[in-house]
Amino acid sequence: MSTIQVTINKKAAKSSLASKKSSWSSRIINLFFCALSILLIIPLILVISISFTDEKTLLQHGYHLLPEKFSLEAYSLIFKSPGVLLNAYGITILVTVIGTVIGLFLTSLTAYTISRKDYRYRKPMTLYVFFTTLFSGGLVPFYIMVTQYLHLKDTMWALIVPYLLSPFYILVMKGFLDKIPLEVIESGKIDGASEWRIFFTIVLPLSLPALVTIGLFISFQYWNDWWLGLLFIDDQKLVPLQLMLYRVMSTIEYLSNNMSTVNVSIDMTQFPSLSARMAMAVLAAGPMMIVFPMLQRFFISGLTVGSVKG
Repeated sequence: MSTIQVTINKKAAKSSLASKKSSWSSRIINLFFCALSILLIIPLILVISISFTDEKTLLQHGYHLLPEKFSLEAYSLIFKSPGVLLNAYGITILVTVIGTVIGLFLTSLTAYTISRKDYRYRKPMTLYVFFTTLFSGGLVPFYIMVTQYLHLKDTMWALIVPYLLSPFYILVMKGFLDKIPLEVIESGKIDGASEWRIFFTIVLPLSLPALVTIGLFISFQYWNDWWLGLLFIDDQKLVPLQLMLYRVMSTIEYLSNNMSTVNVSIDMTQFPSLSARMAMAVLAAGPMMIVFPMLQRFFISGLTVGSVKG
C-alpha cells in the first residue's frame, strides 16, 4: 500500500507541476496578446483624439491620447456641405452591399464546385484558380477590358465587378467546404433534392461561419477601396467615400504646402488641416468599426473551425 501511495503522490506532484507550468504559460500568452491589443488600439484612439482637438493646440503641443483643448471645428467644417459626404456614403454602402452579396454567392458556388470529391475536373479547376494567384494580366489589359470591352467606365458596376471573385477567398472557402462529408450530400440526393437545393439548404447553413468570415473580408475590400474609383470614375456623383477622402486629404496637403503660390479664398492658417484629416478618417471607418464587433463571434469561429460538428 505504501508503494502505491508513493506512486500516487509522485503522479499528483507531476500533475500539479504540469498544471502550474500550463497556468504560467497561459498567463504569459494572455499578457502578450493584451499588450498587443493595446498597441493596436492606441493609434485608433490617437486618431479620434486628434479629430476632436483644436488645431492651434495640435501645432503647439503635438498629439496626445486625450484632447488638450476640445474642438468640433473639423466636424463642423466637414458637415457644412453634407450632400457630397452623404452621396459618397450612399455609393460606398450600395457598392459594399451589392458586391458582398454577389461576391459571396459566386465565391461559395465556385468553392463548392471544386470541393466536391465526385467532380471529375476538381483538380484542374483548383489548379486554374490557384494559378491566377501567381500571375496577373497587368494594369493596362485590366483597364482596357473594363473600359473598352465591358464598357463599365463611369458606372457603379466598375466599382463592383473587378472584386466579385478573388482566388484567395475561393481557396479559403474550399478549405472549409472540404470538411463537409460527401455522405451528407449523397443523403440529400437520396431524398430527391436537386443540386441547387442541396447547396442552399445543406451546404450554406453548414458553412455559416466561413460565409461570415469571407463576407467580412469582401465587405472590407469594397469599403476601403479607392483604387477602382480613381481608375474608372470621373462622374462626381459616383465617387465612393474612400476616394473622396483621398481627394480631400490630397487637396488639404497641396493647399497647405503651396499657400504662397495658390490663390485661394480660404485662410489656410486658420484651416484645421490636421484635425480635418483625422475627422474624415473617423467618418470613413466608423460603420465598419460597428459592424465588425457584431459579427466577431462568427469571424473567430470561421477562422478556427476545421470540421463539421454533428
